[in-house]
Amino acid sequence: MGQFVIACYRPRPGKEARLLELLKEHMPVLRGENLVTDRPSCVMRAGDGTFVEVFEWRSAEAIERAHANETVKAMWKKFEEVCKYEVLANLKEARQPFSPFQPVEW
Repeated sequence: MGQFVIACYRPRPGKEARLLELLKEHMPVLRGENLVTDRPSCVMRAGDGTFVEVFEWRSAEAIERAHANETVKAMWKKFEEVCKYEVLANLKEARQPFSPFQPVEW
C-alpha cells in the first residue's frame, strides 16, 4: 500500500533557484528507482519561502530502500547543500484550517 508524505524544504540563503531545480528532478529520480507511485507530486510554497512537496511512496518498504539506495542518497546530499528540512507544523499556514499555500509552476 502506498504512503503519502509531506516534505518541507527551507532554502538556504541564495539557494532557492537550485532547490527548485532539484525539486524538478526529485520525482523522476525516485520513479527511476521504482520507489514512488506514478501519482503526480504537488509542490507549493509557504509564505516564508519554504517549499512543500506532497508525494506517494510505493510502500513503507520503499522508504527503507530509499535510505539505502546510493542514487537517492546522492540526490538527498544535494538537497542538504541547498536547504534545511522543515517540520510542517512550524509553517504558519499549517496552523490553520484549510492551510493556504502558493502553487509552484514549472
